[in-house]
Amino acid sequence: MSQLLGLYRHATDRLESADWLLPTLARFLFAAVLLVYFVNAGVTKLGDGPLGILSPSTGAYAQIFPRAFEAVGYDSDALGLFHWIVVVAGTLAEFILPILIVLGLFTRLSALAMIGFVTVQSLTDLFGHGQWSALGSWFDRFPDAPILDQRALWIFLLSVLIVKGAGPLSLDRRLGHKS
Repeated sequence: MSQLLGLYRHATDRLESADWLLPTLARFLFAAVLLVYFVNAGVTKLGDGPLGILSPSTGAYAQIFPRAFEAVGYDSDALGLFHWIVVVAGTLAEFILPILIVLGLFTRLSALAMIGFVTVQSLTDLFGHGQWSALGSWFDRFPDAPILDQRALWIFLLSVLIVKGAGPLSLDRRLGHKS
């Protein structure tokens, strides 16, 4: 029995010394699971032309400010500067933050900002779009509720990057930042 425990300790000691593994896998999984999701969501908010980011689509306003947009008869020109700034900033965030995480650049700050983004996204889904049926519940037998289950896992993945940094295969490390 002690020989078995010794083998176990030896194996787990080797895992503890593999600090590079967890943040590298977290960034890889983020890229594999969420990068295209966020980039595609950003694309749906772009207006026409090369400066489409500065003239967001009506869908952008419908996604981010559903009740306010409905209240003005779906006329984005009737919304104010505040709405435009939030829509443009949110759209930029959907492109920039995921790319920074995948590249491992300003990873901790980017992951923290992504957690804020996911939180706002979830609250908008609940209060703005009334998607309370998507909330789900924890400790049930269904692991696929889009808000509580899935987004909790997203936030955990991002939390790993906040705590551990980007890992050795990152621009943070190349630039000499403590990743």
